[in-house]
Amino acid sequence: MKTLSSIELHLDQVAPGLRLYIDARKPDTLFDGEEDAAEHNEARYQLMEGFFYDYAFNHPNYQLGDVGENIIIPHKRNTHTGTLAPNIFTGTLTIPILYNHQPEPVTSIELEVQSTKTSYRNDYRDMLELITEKCTDLLLQSNAPAAHYFDIDYTKNSQTLYQKFAFIKSVIGTDEFAEAIHRIVTAPVTQWADAPEPRDVRQLRRLSNAHVKELLKGGSPAILPEALKKAGFHSLPRRIAATRKTDAVDTPENRFVKHALEVFLQFCTEVHNAAAPQSKLYKESLLLIRTLEGFLHHSLFAKIAAPTTLRLNSPVLQRKEGYREVLRTWLLFDAAARLVWTGGDDVYQGGKKDVATLYEYWLFFKLLSLFQSLFQLNAEDISQLIEKTEDGLNLRLKQGRHYPVKGVYDAGSRKLSIRFSYNRSFSGSKPYPDAGSWTMHMRPDYTLSFWPAGITEAEAELQELIVHIHFDAKYKIDHLNKFLEPSSNAALAQEKKDNSKGIYKNADLLKMHAYKDAIRRTGGAYVLYPGHKDLTRKGFHEILPGLGAFPVRPSKTEDGTGALKAFILAIIDHFINRSSQREKWAYHTFDVFKQKPGEDHILNEPLPEPYGANRDLLPDDSFVLIGYYKSAEQLAWIRQHHLYNFRTGSGAGGLVLDAPTVSARYLLLHTAGQQHSGELWKIVSKGPQIFSRQELLDKNYPSPTQSHYLVIRLAPVPEPELHHLQWHFKNLPNYTSGRASAVPFTATLAQFMKVVQGRE
Repeated sequence: MKTLSSIELHLDQVAPGLRLYIDARKPDTLFDGEEDAAEHNEARYQLMEGFFYDYAFNHPNYQLGDVGENIIIPHKRNTHTGTLAPNIFTGTLTIPILYNHQPEPVTSIELEVQSTKTSYRNDYRDMLELITEKCTDLLLQSNAPAAHYFDIDYTKNSQTLYQKFAFIKSVIGTDEFAEAIHRIVTAPVTQWADAPEPRDVRQLRRLSNAHVKELLKGGSPAILPEALKKAGFHSLPRRIAATRKTDAVDTPENRFVKHALEVFLQFCTEVHNAAAPQSKLYKESLLLIRTLEGFLHHSLFAKIAAPTTLRLNSPVLQRKEGYREVLRTWLLFDAAARLVWTGGDDVYQGGKKDVATLYEYWLFFKLLSLFQSLFQLNAEDISQLIEKTEDGLNLRLKQGRHYPVKGVYDAGSRKLSIRFSYNRSFSGSKPYPDAGSWTMHMRPDYTLSFWPAGITEAEAELQELIVHIHFDAKYKIDHLNKFLEPSSNAALAQEKKDNSKGIYKNADLLKMHAYKDAIRRTGGAYVLYPGHKDLTRKGFHEILPGLGAFPVRPSKTEDGTGALKAFILAIIDHFINRSSQREKWAYHTFDVFKQKPGEDHILNEPLPEPYGANRDLLPDDSFVLIGYYKSAEQLAWIRQHHLYNFRTGSGAGGLVLDAPTVSARYLLLHTAGQQHSGELWKIVSKGPQIFSRQELLDKNYPSPTQSHYLVIRLAPVPEPELHHLQWHFKNLPNYTSGRASAVPFTATLAQFMKVVQGRE
């Protein structure tokens, strides 16, 4: 394909000497495809998506008409000049030429817009073929019938005609189908047949009933043996009709192949006749007609008659190379001809060839196949992908339309509910803890959700038990360096300049961050692109939460789904782990945010900062133990030995060893008659220890009366923020007045600091 800097289109058929000039603003973005454009049914002159071109007529009365999507941008004053901006359009761009702003075009020109990916032609064919195969597989889940009758009005709906042709072309216009026909014509199936031939009567070795009848008819006079004369033979024919065995190609299987080619040709002919002259459909169907006619002109098919029945259960059709491919193509053709895909308008309506959108649809089927191999997906949900309409059978897949498939994963030790969603929307209008986004409405291409089996999805959302993993299709990304470029100072400075011009190179990465950070309960967001290298970034230590990219390529041999499958398997192992950090994080998120904060959650008193040894000093989760001392002698003993003792047993004053008591960080002492106290100590023991009465006597404890005590070890409070304070402990929620005032109780540090009376 020849590279040009500008092209000159001659429009003498419109007006003598009329010319249209198109100039490329960037080198290597404008081409002359004279050599191979016709082979691919493409326009001769080719642009590239995402680039800009200047155009101008040499006569001010002519201008380019609008084709939508802001592709044609005429100059405000000189409308015969302007800019061509294909943006993300790929395919054949048919542009009308207008005279003096009149609505009816005087003619039109065709320009081809290439994708920036060099493999887009093969990718487009392979992806459309797989989508067709997956859709038709849904229609062919039952066993193939032994006899088949085919009667379809292909041109019933002109609006879906190109869509049907695109589906069927992906079935019968492939290299694999052409190779199958080649195998058949070079090594066809044959069968023995009787061919008539006259034979000399003297050469007969065995006489059949037919031979005897021929002999009895008589023939030329001849000298016969006496035995024959006595038997009544007076003359015998010199030659009689006989048969010989031949290898014939007129078999039921070959008749089927010929019939299939004729039906395919009939379809293409009807589509060609229904298409607008010189349209893309008109040209593409003509190319396919010529291909099929070339197959049928082979001498093999001249020897084959029309079939009476189609034996689709023939072992030859189902097993022999060439024949089995034709049988598969026939079955796919049957189903594809009945299938309508409204979503296909996004891909190829108006002559465009939107490979990026097709990649998104193609990925849905690749992911569906992958998840079917890993999970027990609901067969009814999958079957509903095809729905009955007035036009026939419609593929429900369409951009912007939500399509979910539910399932389960049973690991034995844990059972998970699964939901795979295409185009699921996460609303930004619902408050926490409802499902959705906390910023704006978002809709990832694909979402895989996990939650414990046995509860509803809504309940799992409310209890932080669900995890969403999002995937977005990015066909335009070739390499990961376009997704995660090194962020040097120079790169960041250039990025800032590009952003000011509206150019966002890291938009795909930012979108993944937006999904992960804005959509509630998202465990990860990942790009799927047709490259070769995978990349994952962990938010912390485990596989989730994370960001990354996985290569999934339109290829029949190595599509790259291995890395993605390994990632999904690792996620499954992660969910089976009941003690994962993410599981703990999810619980604490639920525990912290399950209630809206009220006035009792406000605490503005000075407290030690939570760092170092006090990193876990959270006022609502740290506890203070309030204990009673009965005399000045006991207080002096506590201060001397840094010990404090509680009664054991269930009697009055006994210590209840609940979680707040055992984990208490501080101890406040008070005695009879006090309204407030400043006797605060730091608890340094890991938990209460049991001391006998004698052990306390050995330490000069004043008058122990119990046989055993629970004892905790103390130290002066090291934090200066808690020095010289007085606490009105009787205002604490768990305080009991009267005789029970000596019973020990606990309070959270937040409650405790709210009863501060002031400094001493």
